[in-house]
Amino acid sequence: MSLQQNHALVSAQQQIQQDLINTLDAFALPEPLKAAVHHAVMLGGKRVRPALCYATAALQPNQNFAAVRRAAVAIELIHCYSLAHDDLPCMDNDLLRRGQPTCHVAFGEDTALLAGDILQSMAFEVLGSRLFDQGAAVDQGIVLKQMQILATASSKMVCGQVLDLQAEGKQIDQAALENIHRNKTGALISAAIMMAAVTVFKGTDVALPKLREYAQAIGLAFQVQDDILDVIADTEQLGKTAGKDQQVEKSTYPALMGLAQAQAYVQQLHQQAFAALTHFDTGAEQLQSISEFLLHRQS
Repeated sequence: MSLQQNHALVSAQQQIQQDLINTLDAFALPEPLKAAVHHAVMLGGKRVRPALCYATAALQPNQNFAAVRRAAVAIELIHCYSLAHDDLPCMDNDLLRRGQPTCHVAFGEDTALLAGDILQSMAFEVLGSRLFDQGAAVDQGIVLKQMQILATASSKMVCGQVLDLQAEGKQIDQAALENIHRNKTGALISAAIMMAAVTVFKGTDVALPKLREYAQAIGLAFQVQDDILDVIADTEQLGKTAGKDQQVEKSTYPALMGLAQAQAYVQQLHQQAFAALTHFDTGAEQLQSISEFLLHRQS
C-alpha cells in the first residue's frame, strides 16, 4: 500500500499541515529563525506521529478532539526539532532531509541549532494553549498528562541518541540495540499514541495497556524498517543519504542479525502490534491501516 492509497495517512497529513501552519503563524519569531523553523517543519514528511494521534482518538470519536490536535502538533514539533539536531555536523552530519538541504545546510549550524531549541519549547506551549478549542474549556488534567508523556518521551529520545552515538563502531547485542531504539525512536512514537489515549480514555480503562503494547511494538518495528531501508533503498527513495548507517558503522538490525532475519523480525513486531488491536471490537481500522503502511513502506 502506497502513502497515496492510505486514507488514514492522507487525511492526517491534510489535518496536520493546516494545523502546523496555523501554529507557526501564531508565534512571532525573528528572521532567519522563523524561516529555519518553517524549513524544519513544513518540508513534508509522512506525518506518521500525528496520524497515530488521530487514529488512536478514532477509537473514541468526538472525545476532546481539540486536545488531540494539540498533541498531534506538539509531537510533530518535537520530531522536527530532533531531526534538525540529528542532522547537525556534530551528530550525523547529513546534507539531505526529505529530499531537501538539511536545516544547517540551508541556514547555518547556529540557526539550525536554535530552530531545534525553539521547536521544543513551542511544543509545550501548544499543549498548554487554547489552540483549536473554539471556546471550549481546557481540561488541565489532560494537559498535565500530555506534558508528562511528551517530556518523558523527549528525554528518552535524547538518551537513546547518546547510546546510539556510543555504539558506533562497536559490536553490541540485540538487547542493547533494542534499548537504544525503544528510546531514540520508539519513545516518541509511543508518546503520540498515549497522548491521544489519555485524552479519550479514562485512566483506569483497560484500553490503555493494550495501546501501550501496540505502541511499543510499532515503535520498535519503525526503527527496524528504517535500518532495512538504509540497506535496500537509494537516496532518491529515502529523501536522505542512503547507506549512511554502514558508512559511520552504526549498530543496526541488518548488521546484527542479517537482512533476511531483520525483515522477518519486523514482520513479527507488526504481528504483535496487530494482536494488541484485537482488544478493540470497532474503531481500530485507522491504526491497522497505518501499521500496514509502515510494514510495507519503501521510504
